[in-house]
Amino acid sequence: MRSFQAIVLCTLSVVSSSIAAINPGFNYGSNKVRGVNLGGWLVLEPWITPSIFDNTGDSRIIDEYTFGKYQDRATALGVLQNHWNTWITEADFSAIAAAGLNHVRLPIGYWAFDVSGGEPYIQGQLPYLDKAVTWARNHGLKLIIDLHVLTTPVKKLLTRESILSLYLSGCLNVHLRSWYRSQSNIDRTNAVIQQLANTYKDQSSVVTAIAALNEPLGSLGQQMLSVTKQYWFDSYGNIRYPYGNQQQQSNTVLIIADAFQGLDYWRGFMPSPQYQGVMMDIHKYQMFSVAENQRSNQEHISVACSQGASLSSFDLWVVVGEWTPAATDCAKYLNGRGVGSRYDGTYPGSTRVGSCKGLTGSASTFSSSYKTFLRQYWEAQATAYEQGQGWIQWTWKAENADEWSYQAGLANGWIPQNPTSRKYPNICG
Repeated sequence: MRSFQAIVLCTLSVVSSSIAAINPGFNYGSNKVRGVNLGGWLVLEPWITPSIFDNTGDSRIIDEYTFGKYQDRATALGVLQNHWNTWITEADFSAIAAAGLNHVRLPIGYWAFDVSGGEPYIQGQLPYLDKAVTWARNHGLKLIIDLHVLTTPVKKLLTRESILSLYLSGCLNVHLRSWYRSQSNIDRTNAVIQQLANTYKDQSSVVTAIAALNEPLGSLGQQMLSVTKQYWFDSYGNIRYPYGNQQQQSNTVLIIADAFQGLDYWRGFMPSPQYQGVMMDIHKYQMFSVAENQRSNQEHISVACSQGASLSSFDLWVVVGEWTPAATDCAKYLNGRGVGSRYDGTYPGSTRVGSCKGLTGSASTFSSSYKTFLRQYWEAQATAYEQGQGWIQWTWKAENADEWSYQAGLANGWIPQNPTSRKYPNICG
């Protein structure tokens, strides 16, 4: 493990002279990131592909861990291989490029690299990661590889609701509270980052960045935050210095996350010139609490518009790596397989706002006024987030949640064919 914090302490003068030479494969800081996530492909998510889970006929299967644990492995492998071969293909990369986007963020779980702890995950994802790199290159797209440690919808619950009862599927399938308390777990995660960095260190013209950890939960306390900070330092060494010496660096950007602490908490962290090629990833959703679901359409838009100023004043590049034009938690299984919605009051302990009918599912059921709101809300967010480095929408496609789908938004008019076009140019004033 190459801890860059140690490198800075020991050889600051040498490193400082070399780090200025970073030349990322995308002109971060000048050009805006406009991209989309390939959610639900190499990390299963029940709300993105509910049919995969429903077809098991087993209510215990709620994520990729249980998908491998509670059914015949040959059956599970067959389903996954078919999914990997069909959910995302080169045609999707072609369509993403044709939509004027320049980035794809690809989540992948640690289990694609390491199940040495005896986890029941099904492996086989890595050839598709390589296909994604090739397809991105073929269509002029930049690829961010995201170690998507917390698999959704578990991720959403962990970050906002049920941290005491759910599991951290992406870090050794141990309880969330165990990851930062186990050096063995941290070491295995670092080893995955080292493997990714080494594999793609000479392909930074396509794989421009590696996101070292998705949505660490800083609210667990100071120890979690301290471990996360050290993990960012270690990831800097692993990603920026994969050649085994302190002088030769890669051009791969390290993406860190705010751990839900807000940007002010991280101000001054990894400052220039000691650190170069570091980007902060923050996620913006407005539906994982009762209060957010109770907001009016205009309130959702106003909140989105208000978030731009903090992005422009931060001292690192900031990208909004996940966001959506969806404003409710109505999508089936969004809060977990078999778990209801806060919006319609079927989520435990929630207060009903209204019916989910016409707010999720097929765009053919959406009213013209709802589509107008989706367009306005999309434009408000895209405009605000471009006050920072830019944005990457979650997600490209979903089986039955068109309000979340970039692909469906393009087809049905609430996402412009050119991401810089604005029907409501003054939406944020």
